[in-house]
Amino acid sequence: MKCVVLAGGPHDAIAAGTPGAPNKAFALVAGRTLLERTLVPIRASSAVSGIRVVAPSSAAGHPALALADECVPDGAKIRDSLRSGLEGLPPDEIVAVWTSDLPMLSAAAVDDFIERARDADADIGYGCVEYGTHMQRFPEVPHTWARMSDGRYCGGGAIALKPRALPRLDDFIERLGAARKSPLRLAGLFGWGLLFRYALGQLSIERAQARASEIVGASVRAIPSPFAEFAVNVDRVSDVALAERLLGSANA
Repeated sequence: MKCVVLAGGPHDAIAAGTPGAPNKAFALVAGRTLLERTLVPIRASSAVSGIRVVAPSSAAGHPALALADECVPDGAKIRDSLRSGLEGLPPDEIVAVWTSDLPMLSAAAVDDFIERARDADADIGYGCVEYGTHMQRFPEVPHTWARMSDGRYCGGGAIALKPRALPRLDDFIERLGAARKSPLRLAGLFGWGLLFRYALGQLSIERAQARASEIVGASVRAIPSPFAEFAVNVDRVSDVALAERLLGSANA
């Protein structure tokens, strides 16, 4: 499966800790960039047929990019970068799209996600990790959890996407962004019944998938990963020190 790694975005507080880093993907964590720590296990996966990295033009020539087969420019927004990363790829073939801030990612987690994405064969596959799976390995890593009737889940480090579905996903994200601060608009988008079920913890993954597929106009599936490292990312400056402690423990 082709993989796209999103390493675009602005310079931020995490990047500020590494001189010359254009954004957090190129910030050092325990002596290696986040991008390299993400690319090494993807490169090591036998399920990966090629890697395309989306990165700022200012990162051209960076050693971490040598792990990619191809580099393309990022965009002003994440969806522009996603469009750049998917451009020219076969519209009906599933692509695994990864964030670039996964310091604990393993080749086994990559293999597993790609296998599950292929089996799901959805237009849009959302990677996630269940609460118990996460807590067994990384109880010190905080997450925002979605409480479903099937359990609690957080988002993972990748989605699976058929490029043909990108325009519909774009449209949904735009509608969601316009509705996110208005309960009435959210109800109009998702339906009161679904919102109430979610608020009460009674919404199943199956029902959420069905409604998401209706709204987007493309098949949407959750792809739970049994690998907790799939959801360990670096969002805040404090996450850098935490990731370094985890890496130190893993290498001890």
